[in-house]
Amino acid sequence: MMKTKNLITAVAVSAGLVFSVAAQAKEKEHEEQAISSTDVPAAVQQAAQAEAKGGTIVRWEKEGANFEAVIAKNGKQVGVEINANGKVLSKHDESKEHKEKGDKY
Repeated sequence: MMKTKNLITAVAVSAGLVFSVAAQAKEKEHEEQAISSTDVPAAVQQAAQAEAKGGTIVRWEKEGANFEAVIAKNGKQVGVEINANGKVLSKHDESKEHKEKGDKY
């Protein structure tokens, strides 16, 4: 009986932790997290390499369930958002994203 009670407690605590982490992940959905290329699935890396032709991948970021490769090419940095299956979802100019809205350069 004691083992069953301990198991139920452990499951309840685990479920609570999972829910808490999921809620935090949802809140931070638009927060970028720098990651190592070793944490990026092969399909995502291949898609990024195809997008980078003639350029260099300067860093990787994780955004929610997706990945972003920041590619330096022709003096610009372009962010390419790619899902875990290697499908390119969007591209944007990184220099615009990281400037404050009121700044004029």
